[in-house]
Amino acid sequence: MLKKILKSYDYTLIIATVLLCTFGLVMIYSASMASAVQRYEVPSDYFYQKQKLWLLIFTLIFLFTAIMPYKIMQFTKGFQVPMVIGSIVILLGLIPFGVIVGGAQSWYQIGTFRLQPSEFVKLAVIIYLAAVYAKKQSYINQLNKGVLPPLIYLFIICGIIILQPDYGTAFIIVSIAAMITLCSGLNPKSILKLLIIALIVLVPIGFVAKDKIFSEKRTDRFAILDNPFAEDVVNNAGFHLANSYIAIGSGGINGLGLGKSIQKLGYLPESHTDFIMAVIAEELGIWGVGFVIILLFYIVLRGIYVGLQCKDPFGSLLAIGISSMIGIQTFVNLAGVSGLIPLTGVTLPYVSYGGSSLLVLAAATGILVNVSMFNKYEKKYKNNQEQLDKRVKQKDGKVFYI
Repeated sequence: MLKKILKSYDYTLIIATVLLCTFGLVMIYSASMASAVQRYEVPSDYFYQKQKLWLLIFTLIFLFTAIMPYKIMQFTKGFQVPMVIGSIVILLGLIPFGVIVGGAQSWYQIGTFRLQPSEFVKLAVIIYLAAVYAKKQSYINQLNKGVLPPLIYLFIICGIIILQPDYGTAFIIVSIAAMITLCSGLNPKSILKLLIIALIVLVPIGFVAKDKIFSEKRTDRFAILDNPFAEDVVNNAGFHLANSYIAIGSGGINGLGLGKSIQKLGYLPESHTDFIMAVIAEELGIWGVGFVIILLFYIVLRGIYVGLQCKDPFGSLLAIGISSMIGIQTFVNLAGVSGLIPLTGVTLPYVSYGGSSLLVLAAATGILVNVSMFNKYEKKYKNNQEQLDKRVKQKDGKVFYI
């Protein structure tokens, strides 16, 4: 049985993850050398060494979640209730104990390490909604009983995150929840009703909070998309995007060469986190960018395929939710770096520096691999067993093959 289980693992998904993490580690070393010394006054390999530690923890978490049967999370009440309560508590704990980074009180400072709890909440939302909607399949189209009650948890979570304020993370969590909800088995009529309810709730909230949502700082982020070079980029809001454009444009097709980026030498802020793709474009050109995008695209598509093929509603919604999280986060990061949408401070999955994001991706990818394994195992070996049972006939304690 163990041999059959090992054969059922999706090794292409594992290889794609390993390649992205390894490539990301190399690029973090290249992108962070100058800023480590100039900005943070630490050794040039500081972020590289810390990322190696995170990747070690990543491996342990990935192996655990890839081996642990994912169905345990659905049928264990002692898992779901603490997860829901815990996610709310750790977010509320930021009010008295959180530190401000990038204008948002979204982090816990633990010694030299920082943890962003909203990253872990993303996975909690996926697991909770997938488990609840899987159990409610028989009456999923009864909105008052099937869909709306779990969304109260989502409303509370996003409300706390917006108060930090962190609109980018709140948007990603809402988008992930929307994908899971739309794929939960709702018919078109129920989807339309849900959209109307969402508008009824969100429009008044948006009207009341319009001064905060459309503050001058946030509207400036939209204004600079048209031309970040309009003024002196050192002093205006277009500084980040302008230098990202310069990095991408300088790389061209073949790039300047690994380690030869100019923009990372103090011109491009957060070169090893939010803007790591700009450094990849500058040093490795379209080939490096294409390598990352193809692997991320494969992981997302593979996850969606697993979700569509899985006959277990919980496993299917888990795979779709995890794939949506990776896909949405990738889009938001790349669109921000390339000026399609305002910058939100979202990291590039598997590639950017960051412990919180990496640990969540470790658990999420392990779960996705586990769902894929069980789906493949049951589909292949269970069907073979059923076909064998049909060919066997028992009579008077004897077995006859038909």
